[in-house]
Amino acid sequence: MKDSLELSESERIQLKELVRGGTVSARKIKRALALLNADEGLTDMEIAVALKIGLSTVGRVRTRYVKEGLKSALSERPRPGQKRKLNGKQEAHLVAIACSEPPEGHTHWTLKLLADKAVELGFAEDISIETVRQNLKKTNLSRGRRRSGVSLR
Repeated sequence: MKDSLELSESERIQLKELVRGGTVSARKIKRALALLNADEGLTDMEIAVALKIGLSTVGRVRTRYVKEGLKSALSERPRPGQKRKLNGKQEAHLVAIACSEPPEGHTHWTLKLLADKAVELGFAEDISIETVRQNLKKTNLSRGRRRSGVSLR
């Protein structure tokens, strides 16, 4: 696709400064380069190959610039992601459990035991050990040390 795309002089300067600055995300720099290349008359395919990005990405950046302007073309859209499994109160409760005595027959809390306990308490229908790990990581607990009582095993 080779739609005419003409940047204003101020936009061109702004994009060149953004690319030279190096203090923004790589994705934003790629988008800026895509717009600069499109302004020079390159096709979407040529831009995609030169910048090693997807053809659809180039088209999306170009379309956003034309329809919504420079700011929109450079920025990322919010990603839906998955809803949080635990709310703040439940996370705090999980940390408190991790700091408590382990269940009978165990020398320490494991991520699996904590995940099972969260399900048992009705925090969620199911919860992965990765979710438990990420929630504990938010604190300064040191998993595997005696003080926290939590182990990766």
